[in-house]
Amino acid sequence: MPLHTPRAAQPRSRRPRTSLTGTLLAAALVGTVLALPQSASAATQTFAVDLGTTTGAVLHGSNGALYGQSDDGVPGDNLLAPLKLTTGSQKPPNGAQHPNGDILDVAPSFFRNGGGTMYTNIQDMYSDWPYQNLGITDYLTKVDSAVNAVKATSYADKVVFVPFNEPDGNWYTGIGSSNSSTYQSALNSFNADWSTVYARIKADFPGAKIGGPNTANWNSKFFGDFLTYAKANNQLPDVFTWHELGPSSLANYRGHYSTYRSLESARGISPITVNIDEYANRRDLSVPGQMIQWASMFEDTKVYAQQPYWDIAGNMDGNTVHTNIPNGTWWFWRWYAGMTGQTVKTTPPQANVQDTLQGIASLDTGRKQAQVIVGGSATDTNVVLNNIPSTTFGSKVEVTVQALDWSGYEGASAPPQTISRAAYTPSGGSITVPLTGLNPMSAYRITVTPNGGGTAITPSVPYSASYEAENAAITNGTVVTQATGASYSTAQLYATSGTKDVGYLTQIDSKVVFTVNAPTPGTYNLRIFYGNQNGSPSQQALRIDGANPQFVTYPSTLNWQYRSTVAVPVTLSAGSHTVSLAVTDPTLGTSKGQVTLDKIDLTAASSSPETVYEATLADISGSPSYSYSDVGETGTGRLVMTSGDKATFDAYAPTDGYYTVKTDYASAGGSTALALNGTTVATYGSSGGSTTTSSSRLYLAAGINRLTVSPNSGTTLTLSDLKVAGSGDTTGVTKYEAESATLAGQAKAQTDGWASGGKNVGYVGNGSGNTLTFANVSAAAAGRYTVVIHYAHNDRAGSGNYNTNVESRTAQLSANGGTATTLTFRNTYSWNDYWTLATTVSLNSGTNSLKFSNPSSWAPDIDYVEVAPVNG
Repeated sequence: MPLHTPRAAQPRSRRPRTSLTGTLLAAALVGTVLALPQSASAATQTFAVDLGTTTGAVLHGSNGALYGQSDDGVPGDNLLAPLKLTTGSQKPPNGAQHPNGDILDVAPSFFRNGGGTMYTNIQDMYSDWPYQNLGITDYLTKVDSAVNAVKATSYADKVVFVPFNEPDGNWYTGIGSSNSSTYQSALNSFNADWSTVYARIKADFPGAKIGGPNTANWNSKFFGDFLTYAKANNQLPDVFTWHELGPSSLANYRGHYSTYRSLESARGISPITVNIDEYANRRDLSVPGQMIQWASMFEDTKVYAQQPYWDIAGNMDGNTVHTNIPNGTWWFWRWYAGMTGQTVKTTPPQANVQDTLQGIASLDTGRKQAQVIVGGSATDTNVVLNNIPSTTFGSKVEVTVQALDWSGYEGASAPPQTISRAAYTPSGGSITVPLTGLNPMSAYRITVTPNGGGTAITPSVPYSASYEAENAAITNGTVVTQATGASYSTAQLYATSGTKDVGYLTQIDSKVVFTVNAPTPGTYNLRIFYGNQNGSPSQQALRIDGANPQFVTYPSTLNWQYRSTVAVPVTLSAGSHTVSLAVTDPTLGTSKGQVTLDKIDLTAASSSPETVYEATLADISGSPSYSYSDVGETGTGRLVMTSGDKATFDAYAPTDGYYTVKTDYASAGGSTALALNGTTVATYGSSGGSTTTSSSRLYLAAGINRLTVSPNSGTTLTLSDLKVAGSGDTTGVTKYEAESATLAGQAKAQTDGWASGGKNVGYVGNGSGNTLTFANVSAAAAGRYTVVIHYAHNDRAGSGNYNTNVESRTAQLSANGGTATTLTFRNTYSWNDYWTLATTVSLNSGTNSLKFSNPSSWAPDIDYVEVAPVNG
């Protein structure tokens, strides 16, 4: 099948990344993709923040997702809890529209991770899209089934039933007609069925909450007529819902919202909670610079909103990678979740204009923090903060700037890069923070805190440069324009850096050659943005300056444009170099498969990587206080905690392995506990009131690890930060191949050239006797061990809808014959792509057994497991 369907589009202009100068690593930063405060140019635009005008409590309303979860465990708890999800939407119990995402399956994980309200579209009981119309009598039986199943749960009062989904495209299409008789007929039919279904839901469950009308499009005439009817019949929805699914919504939504509120007011209806329960296009998802534009509108109008289910269930609609790994927009939503207090008035350079710089700002006088998130433009920007309250911040403030870049839908993202820390003295209550060299796909956060003394450490910002594939030297490949905001159809293509990629690299001599620059000699990380829909891993031959050939392996992605990344370390001398990615190499031979290429990033590698997480920006519980008498090395002060207070850090690990976790603190009166994913892994004694650092070598799973610091009884703890150092050491990790384990029943070893050792084990499960047992797992001491399972599977279900219905598999894991734990394994896109899932077990000193089974369905193919003590 072809890699692309070429479409005409209008490419977005790109600015060179070579204008960053100033005091911070000026020479080394030529070509960087990051934005640094500096003197702004004449063309600079202004984003104004008025800290003197609050606009309501931070709602966090737009972080919801339609079918964001596919199963309990997909995504994992560590990706859900930090986002403080306010809503989610899943299919009704036993709905036939999709193979997974059942509300009864995923609601427990949604609510245990702090989720607010769950929605369910009852018409998803039907299998086809558009829905089969079998008559209202048939539908009422499905309504009864869905409502009664939810009513029996402990969370029924937190569910909103949506009886009709996009009625203007299903069953009642005439409500969008300009023909008055067609419209009136459809309106009458909808209103009658609304009354019938509304009454049935209330009869089944009198306390039920109901949402609607849930149209695919904004329709002021229909909304007004519906409100008139629903009020007259005492059947107004508890939540008023509609969809905003085109790029023009970025310009028109606020007008829609204002008109809606006027429709209510004209009919004497008190404001109803609004949920825009599908918004954005494919080109927006995964892109921080796009999502801030949507989120700012919804936060500004204080409505809830949910990202759309365009592709697969289980990745929060393009925000998560695998089961536990964040991409760039996951960190955007983590930023958003971290905004506390009140939102404040903002004035963007252009209001209600599509694809322009927009933002959100908040003020928390208790924590003494102001936060600003902006993005969506390449134009140099002055962020001007006015009316900074001296009663909260004093006479001097510390400003921290971070940058968050796009990593693709399936590209893992490290935490946002801190690019500047600086002290400002407000003049007339105002400061100006200039940002230059912006990337329109990126978002930026400015944090303002008091500066009561001390000097923050200047952040180390590595050199980084991007090179577009379409601008490279291309042999036997085709440049294709992907997503733009020019129309709905082009916005429904996939996000691509520079709006173009290079595909059709199928010939024996196909290759792409980039010319890059290294400012200093050393090791660089070459990060390649690609797509691979071959159905198995693909390869290209990499050469630097025509030498040192090696194959680069590209795991499968959902499709040719569903971007992921791979990183390869390369050693470069200072100066210009060529980077060649080719189908065939004279030394290596012909590579396997093919890929599309989007761009490469070249970033200077750190010899001693370490990530710092600020204590005052952690996820807190209890009632700690915030101290800024000394800004400390991070510039953001310290958290003062006593017994009952907790600070949780979302620590990122680029790969499975051991890292050194450090806490910088001062304590008096007792001890302090450090927990990893809810289990205590270290206890630190009192420092006698002096500042100290305690370290632990811990095994962290690739992706997000929740590390919690809490003082024990009688302890006063002043916490500065938490640091994670290293790159995933595997010393002390033991590998066990599945084919060397004990196979029972139908379980059998299978040949696969992409598996470790060339084999995996399949046909585990689907019967209690089909098991895989690692019977000789050695433990030097009794305790908690991490087990990392390397697995593959690609179950998919066909249906009458446009989504890719990937499915998960499960397996039960028991240690030494003990109680089994059910693990859920997300789809890996092919049977030859091996992902990892980490869990923990308790092992005895000596020899142990780990048994995989599933009496009712198939487990995934298992390649090998790795076992390591949590504390190394």
